[in-house]
Amino acid sequence: MAVDDVDGTLAAMGPRLRAAREQYGATLAGVSFATGISTSTLSRIETGRRKPTLEVLLHLSKEYGVSLDELAGTAPGTGAEPRATTPLSFGDDKAVLPLTRYVGGLHAHKHVLPALENPPARPRQVSHDGHEWLCVLYGRLWLALGGQDLVLTPGDVVEFDTRTPHGVANASPGGPVEYLIMFGPQGERPRPRVWSSRN
Repeated sequence: MAVDDVDGTLAAMGPRLRAAREQYGATLAGVSFATGISTSTLSRIETGRRKPTLEVLLHLSKEYGVSLDELAGTAPGTGAEPRATTPLSFGDDKAVLPLTRYVGGLHAHKHVLPALENPPARPRQVSHDGHEWLCVLYGRLWLALGGQDLVLTPGDVVEFDTRTPHGVANASPGGPVEYLIMFGPQGERPRPRVWSSRN
């Protein structure tokens, strides 16, 4: 790989790492606690003011559940159909199935929240750069968006700027809820196009 290619790959690493962290749903402080890497170092890497070392990349790759190739944008066949992927599990029993093979740019994943025995508490909210499109497939999803509380049912679609504090929870204790998320870490949005066979 030429020097220019290496520099370009490292320059793109910051946004990819930030996208991976945001997809994972973690804060800089949380990642710092889990990996031992200082929040200032993580912040400088994500903003491109510092190049990540291999040791740091290995820690973050393991923490986020993505490969080094994916973080570098060099995973083979990134333009191909998504491969079958093992769902990622989180401490709240949420499962996340990535539907795209890369980290940077617009990407999609499916979330499954398990059934609850008791009514949920109001979702914990987070905010970060980006734009999100969410579609409920099954069940009832509680979306806390800023000061609003929305209960979404199958077929409901919302989109919002992720700088608005937001959080989700299963709104129906009797069963799971499944939903799709399309997320643009740099503010990328889907471009709806309506096709009609009629002139």
